[in-house]
Formats: sequence, C-alpha cells, structure tokens
Amino acid sequence: MDVSLVHGWLPLAVQFVAALALIAVLARRGRRWWVAWVPLAAVLGVATAFTAAGIAGAAGLVADPAPATLWVWAGAVVAALALAVTGWRRARWWRRGVAVLAIPLAAIAGTVVLNQWVGYVPSTAVAYAQVTGAPLPDQVDEDALGGPVATPPPNGAVVPIGVPNTASGFVHRQEYVYLPPAWFTARDRAALPVVMMLGGEFSVATDWIRTGDAVAVADRYASEHGGMAPVLVFPDASGSFQNDTECVNGPRGRAADHLTGDVRPYVIAHFGLSSDPAHWAAAGFSTGGTCSLDLAVMHPDMVGTFDDISGDRAPNAGTKTQTITRLFGGDAAAYAAFDPATVLARHGRYTDLAGRIDMGTNGPAYQRAAATDLCADAERVDVRCSVRTTPGGHNWQYAARTFASELDWLMGRLTTPPPPGPRSG
Repeated sequence: MDVSLVHGWLPLAVQFVAALALIAVLARRGRRWWVAWVPLAAVLGVATAFTAAGIAGAAGLVADPAPATLWVWAGAVVAALALAVTGWRRARWWRRGVAVLAIPLAAIAGTVVLNQWVGYVPSTAVAYAQVTGAPLPDQVDEDALGGPVATPPPNGAVVPIGVPNTASGFVHRQEYVYLPPAWFTARDRAALPVVMMLGGEFSVATDWIRTGDAVAVADRYASEHGGMAPVLVFPDASGSFQNDTECVNGPRGRAADHLTGDVRPYVIAHFGLSSDPAHWAAAGFSTGGTCSLDLAVMHPDMVGTFDDISGDRAPNAGTKTQTITRLFGGDAAAYAAFDPATVLARHGRYTDLAGRIDMGTNGPAYQRAAATDLCADAERVDVRCSVRTTPGGHNWQYAARTFASELDWLMGRLTTPPPPGPRSG
C-alpha cells in the first residue's frame, strides 16, 4: 500500500500517537514531581527547540522558515528524555515503558514534520525503495541494453554508470543515465537532447528519479512523442549525503570539475551523444538550481540551456563570509569565480544561452528577489532569461511539478526542429 508521507492521514496519525504518549507520561503524577521536574523538562525542551533553530540558521541549512512544529518536536525529544529519567524511580513498569517509548515517538514525529517540509520522501513506497535499495524505475544493467531496434520500446532505461574521476579526483557515489526509447533505435543518437539533473543540498544521485519523478515524466513525454525524450544524466555532485559542495571546486572536493570534466565527456563518448551545447541543458532544484545556472553561465561552450528551480543567488553555505570560508577555504577570488552575477558581468555578451528561473509563490522571498536580479543581470549580456512563478513551496513536490511543466520548453530549446506534438489516439 502506497500512502503519502507529506499529506493526508499518516503524518497526522504519527504526531497524534507521539502526543498521546507524552500526555500519558504526564498523567496522574504527584504534586512534587509536577512542581520540581516537569518545569525542568519544559525548560530543557524549550532551550533545545531554540538552540536547534539557531544552529540550523547559523549553518545555512534553512532556505526558508521551517514549520514551528519541527522545533517543537525537537524540544519534545529532550523533554521526554528528562521526564523518563526524573520519573523513573517511582513509576510503575508500564509508565516506564511509555516514558521510554515517548522519546523515539517524538523523534519520529519531528522527522515526519521535517519530511513534510522538504518533501524528500513523498510516500511509503518511496521510503521502502530507499531503505531496501530496490531497483529504480526502468533500471537495467548496461550489458542488458542490447543492439539497435527498429521500433522504440515503450519505456526508456535507467543505467548505472561508472564515471572515472580522472579530471577532478572527486570521490563520488553511484551515478545514472536515463536513455529514452528513441536512443534504442540508434538512428541519430547525436541529435538527442541531454539534461543534467542536479539535486539539493543533502542528496544522492537517485533523488530526481525516486522523489522528483523525472524518469516517469520522461517516459510519459516519450509515449506522446514517438519515443523522443531527453537523455537524463543523474550525477553525484556531493560525494556523501552531508557534504554540501554547491557544485564548486574547493576544500569539499572539485565537484565542478567532476561535472564538466568527468561526467559530461563520459556520457558523450559512452552513449554516442553530441557535445554541442545546443543539445545540452542543466536543470536542478534548490542547490541544484544554483548549480544549473552556474554551469550554464560559466560553461556556455558546454551547456546552452538552464532551468534553475528554487536556487539561490550564488553558492550558499551560510552567510557570504561563511560560504567563502566553508566552500573556498577563505579565498574570495575563488568565490567570485562561481558567483553567477560576477561571472555574467565578466563574461560579456553570450551568443545562444537561455534559461528559466522557477520560483514557488510560498518559497523564500529572498530567492524570488534574487531570481529577478539574476535574470536582469543575464539579459544585460544577451542571455534570454525569464522568471516563472507558480504555486508551491521550497520542496521536492514543487520541483517535480515544475520539471514536468518545463519539459516541453526544454525540448523546444534542445531539439531542431522541435519534436512533434502528442500523437492522436
């Protein structure tokens, strides 16, 4: 059974059960316990909530205001721990059990709220697949691709790839490529459009596949366009889940060189694709959105189109000072080399670069303002840039909807002539 983990009854039920456990811990206690220990637990819980919110903000981990319930549950974990310890000696066995159980329940409730906020695990089916390592949609081994066929298959194929890190030295995890049905006919693979799909700050290469639904979107598009859809490249730009590189070169790894010097040449050579930037786009969400814009303005000879979904003004790991320190080892010149506004101003006129910056109406206001400024900077040097604002917040559900809605535009940019419309019938 596939149940939503961001909407509906299950997230509410988890929080309700956790709240009941906390109430049961508090119920029918003596006056001395209420006067001495409950206030202490409350103080510890409130202090934890404010500390957690402060640390997240100072570390640059919060792109938009988190729901207050996230910090409430963070505080509830510590408060539940304090209540279990202080009430242990005189409690009955069942109350001890409930007090211990309330701690992980509060933590799970907080995790549910966090997931609702970012939309990282949209359903129980996705959660199960991630935990068990189930095959990805359309996944096949490369040796099972077979030879050219006369008629495109109904779906494309997701293939694990082994990209060497010769150019970058960047230590990365497993990466993938989606090959559309048209690739299997081998008629003109070099004419196929290619989109490099970049994820958020805490990411793995499969995020756009499992959470962003990109493969399903591409398969649907192919079914309506005679098998034609883009090749989708899913690289690993962080190396580990907690290593936020922002796709730059720095102390956290030469992620930028990995994308341009390792991944791109590999997929071109390995799958018979074009190196023409007119056939290449970069698309990404959040940090990946910033990366896609950066890739395009820094390397117009490699990428001719970008789709920045809820990205920042520039690589972001906190304040500007913190970012320069954390991502560039304190080198302000290195930061400037990856700052899109600076890159645009230094580059001068572009010849055929275009992109969109997509923002949700409920996303961070500072990102919407940055999008307007960046597009204005881009247009001054002949980059065709537009800001598109649609309903949604800074989460994976918005990213998935936006990529699906932008695919027609991307295909129109990347193919000449544009692919035919949906087939009748």
